[in-house]
Parts: sequence; C-alpha cells; structure tokens
Amino acid sequence: MSLLTDRMIRAAKLDSNLYEEIEADKSAMGQAIWVVVLSSVAAGVGSIGTIGVSGLLIGTIAALIGWFIWAFITYFVGTKILPEPQTNADYGELLRTIGFSSSPGVIRILGLIPFLGWIVNIIAGIWMLVAMVIAVRQALDYKSTGRAVAVCLIGWVIQLIIISAVFFLFGEGGQPS
Repeated sequence: MSLLTDRMIRAAKLDSNLYEEIEADKSAMGQAIWVVVLSSVAAGVGSIGTIGVSGLLIGTIAALIGWFIWAFITYFVGTKILPEPQTNADYGELLRTIGFSSSPGVIRILGLIPFLGWIVNIIAGIWMLVAMVIAVRQALDYKSTGRAVAVCLIGWVIQLIIISAVFFLFGEGGQPS
C-alpha cells in the first residue's frame, strides 16, 4: 500500500498520531494537496447527477481555494487569537494537517448512487469536521479539544462570510439587472 493511501486511511480513522506525523513532515505538502484534490473530485463525481459535469472542475478549484483560506484563517485564529501557552505552529503545518482531514471526503463519490448523495454528504461532512478538529488540535499543540472546536467553528463562520461576499460580488447578486 502506498504511503499516501496508508496516511489517508489513518487520517480517516482519526489517528491523532498520523496528524502529528503530517505536522512534522514538511515533505507531505504534495500529499496533502492530492488528498484535497481526490476528496474534491470524489464530491464532484458524486454530484454529477444533481449539478452536472461542470461542477467537477469548479468544485475542485473551489475546494483547493477554500482549503488555503480555511487553513490561513485557522492558523491566524489558532495562533494569534486563541493560542494555548504551548501553541507553536506555522501555516504549512495547518495546510498539511487540514488537507489530510479531507480524507473521509472520498466517500462522497458514492453520491452517484441515486437517493444516497445527501446521506453520504452529511456523513462525509461530519466525519471531515471531526477529522479537522483533531488535525487542528494536533497542529496547534492544543491540550483542549474544545479550543480546537472553537477555532474550527470560528474559521468556518469567517470562511462562510468570505464565500458569501464573493458570491454576492461575482454571482447573481453582483450583476446589474
């Protein structure tokens, strides 16, 4: 089994030791990018029945951009606003660990099965969120899981505001009538 596949399985199993390993392995950035791409492509393939093939490319690009933004927000909130005394992290550590927290998202390919897509997306979303909390806790050297949850929630809200603003400015809300 390849190192990437093994790491993805361990990430999906919520193995905190894996997230420590990824945090320390600067050479794992390429793997983290692949995890985000694979998870995004799986989501795009799984949603072809509802949003069509165009969602595959747009969804993959949006997921990569979203990963960079959420990792940066998480880095800033976790190290500048809500650090613990032992918190010591850099942006790359968050990119790598959060990237691997996308591993459970590959199950979204099962959305191709009629009437199963929404169930798979809910399960994958919750699973990925739990993995992200573990990734953030490990990358930021937190002792408190609650603090990691708070950082993830704050990051999610800020990202949602940014995405909403972008859709408003460049989507239908920003076009003249």
